[in-house]
Amino acid sequence: MTSPVPDRTQVAIIGAGPAGLMLSHLLRLRGVESVVLESRPRERVETRQRAGILEHGTVEALREVGAAARMDEQGLPHDGFELRFSGRSVRVDMQELTGHHVMIWAQTEVTKDLIALRLEQGEPLLFEAEVTAVEDVETDTPLVRYRHEGAEHVVRADVVVGADGSYGPARRAIPDRLGRRFERVYPYSWLGILADVAPSSHELIYARGRTGFALASMRSPSVTRAYIQVPNGTDAADWDDEAIWDELAARFALDDGSFTLERGPITDKSVTPMRSVVSEPMRHGRLFLAGDAAHIVPPTGAKGLNLAVADVRVLAEALAEWFATKDETLIDAYSDTALRRVWRASHFSWTMTTMLHVDPDGDPFDEQLALAHLHHIEVSEPARRALAENYRGLALGAI
Repeated sequence: MTSPVPDRTQVAIIGAGPAGLMLSHLLRLRGVESVVLESRPRERVETRQRAGILEHGTVEALREVGAAARMDEQGLPHDGFELRFSGRSVRVDMQELTGHHVMIWAQTEVTKDLIALRLEQGEPLLFEAEVTAVEDVETDTPLVRYRHEGAEHVVRADVVVGADGSYGPARRAIPDRLGRRFERVYPYSWLGILADVAPSSHELIYARGRTGFALASMRSPSVTRAYIQVPNGTDAADWDDEAIWDELAARFALDDGSFTLERGPITDKSVTPMRSVVSEPMRHGRLFLAGDAAHIVPPTGAKGLNLAVADVRVLAEALAEWFATKDETLIDAYSDTALRRVWRASHFSWTMTTMLHVDPDGDPFDEQLALAHLHHIEVSEPARRALAENYRGLALGAI
């Protein structure tokens, strides 16, 4: 069931992923009305496998809007994580080093809770609404054209927010001559699996194995999520289950033989290319971008979902101030404020990625640099603290 969509609103939000939905809830708490339009069916939005690590700030935002009950009951707080390289292990204790932890709670579950809350509140949310154009963004009344059930519709707003991903129509509404796009494509991808087996470790393990990167994660106490580095262009169907488990075991192996990888039936396989993209600016007239519509980071640093939520936390405050007082200070600063965090997170993700992956085009010099970085983290508490601070997420005002 969806709520009726008016043809006039204060904020028209394109995209019912975590960024768009979270923004709608933050705005509602601040007395600002919004409409959310999503091109995909609700089932697709709620089942797409994505991120699973929530920063401290993201957890706080879910609690603020009232969408944290299941997370607080079923989510898995993690005080630290493990790095493995050269057959040995280093634990990074986030709780001890920073006073905070992260939460393991899948993006699919976050999205389900935000959708359910939106519908429970009777606020406008429409699925299978294909946005065909964003117009008049340089005026006081921008509009969004969309198609739903074969009919054409228009919603006018004071502000339009594009939270519709990297290929959505919102970003295309910013003329190329006004923007810049920065991109880094990495020479490897991730083969990810879901498996019905208890995780082999109670905390995440990031490993730089001799043949490439591996990550041991989880979705629950009985469901394992894991990844291995594979060449670009890999077809997940070309990897049988035993080959995946064997490669994971090899990359996580410790020289003392103390680690045992739990194996079980694999229920899902997918390949994710690794790239970084930043589009500037994140605002043009009355159009604002958030989340993947403006930036993409490789998943190594667990920043994608968390960056999207950080964007809309900043944007919600800025829009609420503008609607209440017509003071444009915060909305004028939105793009620069958000981009400072985006570039900090992009650097952290690049650091984690290059430190932990084996570059197929690299040489022994690159390998020794990566190992030297890992060894520095192993022996230096300040290095572990810096890593932990970036991993659990910096406070909104800290960048």
